[in-house]
Amino acid sequence: MLSVHVDNIGDVAVIACEGRNFRSEDAFKLRTAVNLQAEARIVVLDLSEVYAVAGGGLGMLVFLQRWAQDHDIRLKLFNPRQSVRNRLEHASSMREFDIATLDEIMALVDRADGPHERVA
Repeated sequence: MLSVHVDNIGDVAVIACEGRNFRSEDAFKLRTAVNLQAEARIVVLDLSEVYAVAGGGLGMLVFLQRWAQDHDIRLKLFNPRQSVRNRLEHASSMREFDIATLDEIMALVDRADGPHERVA
């Protein structure tokens, strides 16, 4: 079973996913979480705690990528485990996934959080 937690930082939504296997029944939970972020500029799916992606989960990731494009939202995947990354690479003939680095995510979150005041 997949659990989903959403953090909004400015116009960036970070959706942390956690579970042994991301299957069809989990896909609708993730779709709902992402669809609720229609006002975000960027949606980051943190997959670091997902161990495997089944066909239904993979299909939903492809669907969400298309949905994000249709809504002018950048969908980024963050830190997928090697098993998940392998599954995504096999699907890349359907669509290329944007896998963000830690530095890129930190920069996005820092920028979304707004200007910071320096304290001397």
